This record gives sequence, C-alpha cells and structure tokens, in this order.
Amino acid sequence: MHIMQRFLALPSFAFLLLCACKSKKESPKAPATQPPTQVDVIIAANAAITNTVEVNGTVVANESAELRPEISGRLTFLDVPEGKTVQKGTVLAKINSADLQAQINKSKVQLQLAQQTQERLQKLLDIRGVNQADYDAAVNNVNNIKADIAYNEALVDKTVIRAPFTGVIGLRQVSPGAYVTPTNIIATIQQVSKLKIDFTLPEAYANYVKRGAYVEVALDENSDEKEKALIIATEPQVDLNTRNLKVRAVLESATANPGSFVKVYLVTGASRNSVMVPTNAIIPDAMNKKIVTVKDGKASFVNIETGVRQEGTIEVTKGLQPGDSIVVSGVLFARPNAPLKVRSVKKITDVVEQ
Repeated sequence: MHIMQRFLALPSFAFLLLCACKSKKESPKAPATQPPTQVDVIIAANAAITNTVEVNGTVVANESAELRPEISGRLTFLDVPEGKTVQKGTVLAKINSADLQAQINKSKVQLQLAQQTQERLQKLLDIRGVNQADYDAAVNNVNNIKADIAYNEALVDKTVIRAPFTGVIGLRQVSPGAYVTPTNIIATIQQVSKLKIDFTLPEAYANYVKRGAYVEVALDENSDEKEKALIIATEPQVDLNTRNLKVRAVLESATANPGSFVKVYLVTGASRNSVMVPTNAIIPDAMNKKIVTVKDGKASFVNIETGVRQEGTIEVTKGLQPGDSIVVSGVLFARPNAPLKVRSVKKITDVVEQ
C-alpha cells in the first residue's frame, strides 16, 4: 500500500516541478540600467571678439622682370652683379652686333651716293633736263636706305641688355660667350624697396575692402608681430570660378622676399562680446548646427547659429546663453535626454590647445 502511494505521488511531483521551471522561464527580466555617459564640459561665457577675416597672401615685388635678349646671338659682354642693386639703364650684357654694324656702314655709303644722285637730278629738274619720275625714284631710293639704316640701328640697340629699373639682380643663368635666344633668361631683377601684398577674399567681404584702408599682415607664422599694409587697388571683376576678389596692398616698412607666403587680417566690424565655443563641439546636421548641453543631469541638444570663425573656435550668435554647460568631450556618445555625468569642467583655451 505504501509502495502504491509512492508511485502515484511521483507523477504529481514531476508535474509541479515542470510548472515551476516553466514559470521561471516565462517571468520577464528587469531591464538593466545604463550608466550615465561621462563628459567634459565648459561653461559658456561672453568673450570680446573682433570680426576679423584671415586669408592667405603673397609678397610681390614692386617691380619684377626677367632679363631676356630680344634677338639671338653670342654674348660678347656680361656683367651681372648677383644679389646687388643696379641703377636703371645699367648695361648688363651685350650680344655680338658686328654684322649689323657692317650693314649700317654699307648703307651709309649707299646713302651718300644716293643723296648725291638726288642733288644732281634736282638741278636737272629745275632746268627741265630730267623728267619728274626719275627724280622721284632717286628720292625714294634715299628714303629706303635711310629706313634700312634705322632698322639696323634698332637691331643694334636690341643687342644691349640694360636694367629696366633700379632693383636687385638675381642669380645669373648664362655664361660669357654663350649663344642666347629670346627664350633664355639672363637673370631676374626685383625692386624690393617697396613690397606689395596680393591676397584674395570671398566676395561677401567686398564692401569692407576700400582703397586707402589698412590690413594687418603676419610675415612670420612663428611670430605674433604684424605689419600694416595700405590697400591700393582691387580687381574690378570677381573670379568666376572661386567667387573671390583679388586685392593688392602696399607694405609700409617691413622687408620680405617676393613670393613669400603671408597671412592677411581684415577687420570687418567693431569689437563685441559673444559666446565662443570649440569647433569640435558642434554637431553638423542636414538642416541645423547643434550643440549638446547639460540640463538637470541630462543631455539637451540645442540648435545654434554661428558667426565669426577663429582659430579652433567659432562664435555662437543664437541658441546659447552665458552659464550654459557645453559638452566638449563625449559628444558622439550623448543621446537626447540621456543621463550625463560631468567628469570635469574645463577652460576653452585648454580644449582648443588639445
């Protein structure tokens, strides 16, 4: 009897055990709570800024030229003082002109004979001893010879290479006795006593570029010193490809090598106070620019409008107020209304230097 009761109780126990296991599997698990994202922030504050546009520029010599021969020939004289200043009109090179001089001398002899013939025919024409056509032919012959002499003298003048203006001679490119053509460069000459700065800037700033206004020029990127340059002219047409305007200014006192790269700073507005944020804290969107701020321990995505861009920072003209906590690290891990944990409060200078 006891054995029979045990056999009957065994299925009931197994059934209860199975139901208990099933009940355990079907019970839902409690959702795991995500730890708050750790971020670094800066406190938004007003900073004095100047609406300054920074563009690239190039140093240009006041006058610059490549010294080339106008005709081909062998150099019979060459005096190119490399790196030294020469005065305007100084003879730097001569090309062999012996054949041209000989042609001039020959033409002068022919001219003398042609003039004598003209004089004789003139006397005969006065007494009607010769017709007008013969006299006109003699006059025409005299004029032709004079033209030939003038042409050869012009060629002789081209055999002499002179300094076109007062300037510094560059490196000599040819040797004495060399055969040169108009494609050869003998040397270059640069007038560096007064330097120009050429730069381009977007057409949106064209109204701020006026003749007689000043810009600041940084000649050395490793130095904070800036020189003044006076705007003397602008290109009348905006470049159709880049939509940039080309501007030329004259450097007042500093010296530099023509062709050097410089930074040009153009002030387009008075100083004002604005909130500045690091550029890497901004999230670009298809429609807007956003910044993540911390409000009540949660992430808040704020639409902003920006203004002047400076090195590593940008002005926020709308969307932020002084005192807002701006997320500067961990921005990509923040989600709207998700909890945030502020790890540290930094200065904007520390963030930009990184």
